[in-house]
This record gives sequence, C-alpha cells and structure tokens, in this order.
Amino acid sequence: MGAAVVTAKTVLLAMAAALAVAGCSKKEPILPGPRENVRDVLQSETRRAQGSEAPVNRALPLSLPAPVVNPDWPQRAGTPATRTAHPALSQAPALVWSVNIGKGDGRRVRLTADPVVAEGRVFTLDAETTVSAVSTGGALLWSTDLTPPNDSPDNTSGGGLAYGDGRLFVTTAFGAVTALDAKTGAVLWQQKIDAPTSTPPSFYEGLVYAVAGDEVAWVLDAETGRVRWQLSGTPDIHNVLGGPAPAITDRYAVFAFGAGEVQGAFRKGGLRLWDAQIAGERGGLASARVRDITGDPLVVGDRVYVGTHSGRMVALSLGSGKRLWTAEEGPLNPVWPAGGSLFLVSDRNELVRLSAEDGTRIWGHALPLFTASRPKRQAGIVGHYGPVLAGGQLVVASADGKLRLFDPVSGQLVRMVDLPGGAASNPVVAGGTLYVLSKKGQLLAFR
Repeated sequence: MGAAVVTAKTVLLAMAAALAVAGCSKKEPILPGPRENVRDVLQSETRRAQGSEAPVNRALPLSLPAPVVNPDWPQRAGTPATRTAHPALSQAPALVWSVNIGKGDGRRVRLTADPVVAEGRVFTLDAETTVSAVSTGGALLWSTDLTPPNDSPDNTSGGGLAYGDGRLFVTTAFGAVTALDAKTGAVLWQQKIDAPTSTPPSFYEGLVYAVAGDEVAWVLDAETGRVRWQLSGTPDIHNVLGGPAPAITDRYAVFAFGAGEVQGAFRKGGLRLWDAQIAGERGGLASARVRDITGDPLVVGDRVYVGTHSGRMVALSLGSGKRLWTAEEGPLNPVWPAGGSLFLVSDRNELVRLSAEDGTRIWGHALPLFTASRPKRQAGIVGHYGPVLAGGQLVVASADGKLRLFDPVSGQLVRMVDLPGGAASNPVVAGGTLYVLSKKGQLLAFR
C-alpha cells in the first residue's frame, strides 16, 4: 500500500514538471511599438493634470483701454495709482541694446528685483546688492554697492526696488531698507528691519511700505527712514525668494506674508482692519506645500486679488477682507488686470485668463515646462515672468531665452523674439520700450 502511494505521488510530480516545462517553452508575444515607463509619463503630466476632463478654452470678447506711452514704471503693478493699464509697445519688438548691470544668477545668488523706470533712467539691482542706473539709451550712469562693510556680497541675495519723489528705495537680504538719490546714487538714509527680505517695497505719498522675512510689515517715512508703524504676520519658513510687494491705496495698505496670510490696514495709522488666509493646495505636487504668496496683492476698484504658490487665487473685499471667490490657479508672478479679466502665469506653467468677476477660467495655454526633454532628467522647470499687457499683446519673458507674445482674447501665441541669456525678471514697459533682466546680469531693451 505504501509503495502504491509513493508511486502515485511520483507520477503526479512528473506530470506537473512536464506541464511547467511546456509552459516555459511557449514564447510570449511581443507587442510592437516603443516602451514607456508608467512613472515617466506620470512625472511629465502631473503638473498639467486637471481632473478627468480638460477645461474648454473660450475666446471671449475683451474690451481693452487704449495704449498710452507711459514715461515711468516706478514699482510693482498692485498699487493702482502708479499702474499703467495698457502701456504702448511695438507689435513686434526687437532688441535695441543691452548693458551689464552687475552679477547675474549663480550657484549662491539670484536676481530677484524687477527694473523700475523714472526720471529718464532705468534702475536695477543685481544678484549681489549693487544698484545701478542706466539711461534709456543704454549708458551706465552710476552704481552703488549696498553690501555692509563687514559682509561679503555673495553671502546672500535678493531684494527689490521702488521709486518715489526723487528717491530710489531698495530692500536687500542684508536686512535693511535704503533710500538713494535717484540722480547720483548717494545713500540718503538706511533703516535696519531686523530680518532679511527679498520682497520689493512700495511707495505712496511720503511713506515706504515693506515686509521683512520674519513676517513683519514696516512703514517708514520716505524722507528720514524713521519707523511710522508695524504689523506682524504668522511666522513661516517657506518663503519664496523674491516676494510680493504691498498694495497701497489712498486709504488702505494690503500686505502679504509667507504663510499664505493677507492683512489689510489703514494706510497712515496702521490700524489692522482684517486678516485673511488663503487655504488649499494643489494635490499631487510636493511644491504645493509651499504656501507663500507669489501673486502680489492687486487692487482693482474695491477688490484685492492675490494668489499662492500652492495653486490658489482669491478675490477679497478691500474694505473687509471677505472672500468673494476662489480659483484653483496659483499665480507665480504679479497678476495683470485688463477688460474685466485677470491674466497670470500659473503654478502649472500655463498662461491663464480668468474672469475678474467670479474667477472662472476662460482659457489656459501651456508654456514650456521642463528644461530637459528626457523624463529621467526632468528636474528643472523653465521660469516664466509676467505677463504684461503692452501694445495689445500679453508679453511673457522666459528663462529659455524667448520673449513670447500672445493674443489676450484667445491666448494663442502670436510671435516669439529671442531673449539672449534667458529672462530673470518680470518685464516692465515705459516710453514704448520693454526692459527685462537676463540671467547673465544684463539689462535688455526691446523696442
């Protein structure tokens, strides 16, 4: 009996082995076509993902103000009193001159300050805190190094510029606000603000407004540099290099902080009126955990538009801070308002048009995303700066060496112009000329 059981087991094992060999000998069919790694495809498309259905682009009519030749561009566009709604510019601008203004982007330092234009001069701040004045013809007029005596210029980088009443106001990562004579570059005063800052200041009627890196808003007398008042925000460590400028009106001052916080206060006395938090983030992206406000507070009428690096933008009541709408688009640069629409470069590297009334998306067009085409090398993202509405077109300056011009109605690309060295600042337009900084530390003029 025992021998029969052993024999039966032996037969079964032999049959199983034969079947296994037969199965292994069968050739697996090879499907034609290239092989794609699923992870690589997801890595390339995750920043573009918008859900199960892509939104439909609409070319809605747009009523634009007539273009005007503005002589100056004194500060960021969030403050309505100094904003030009539609600066004049050629339909096909071409590079007319370039000039070196100091240190460009490097391993340890970065350009963060947009140029400002006033008194027939273009003012710049390089990556190592040297301020320069350039004539509108491209001649270097003066340079002033704001590095403290006991520091090295490559120890830190970042800062911003604003002009007002014959003075150039400069914020730096060395933790100071400095006033320079716009004609000579001489230092008029300097005020320590206790923490580094890379956010540009704002000027309005004799006062300078700035936000330090420790989330404290400072308001200084423009003539003396003395502190008028301060406000404190929620502490945060996720501050993006090159931040938002305060937006100022005849009555209110609006400040933005690194934790996604926005505060409104009376402009002169500093009494805080309201505090708003921009909550929410885009799913699936580690970069969305950075909640710093990268879309400057923009005042249009009785509303404030502001957005974060996390993929959110809101409209707030200027007087109360009440939220009016929320859009799932995060502006990386200052937003441009025109004809009841808002134009922005989003956190997904798209040029987007939103309705200013309710925040609905009208159209969106993809801009170049990764600096490398091979998925396994897709670590760097192409930087895009702007947009600015000028000469009837939306202008975006890009780090890949292109100046791109788009139709504001449909968002379609109209033309591209070579931008030597790649952009490192938002473009500004004054006197029919577009100015932008290159990563090599050059001021470029297009006309």
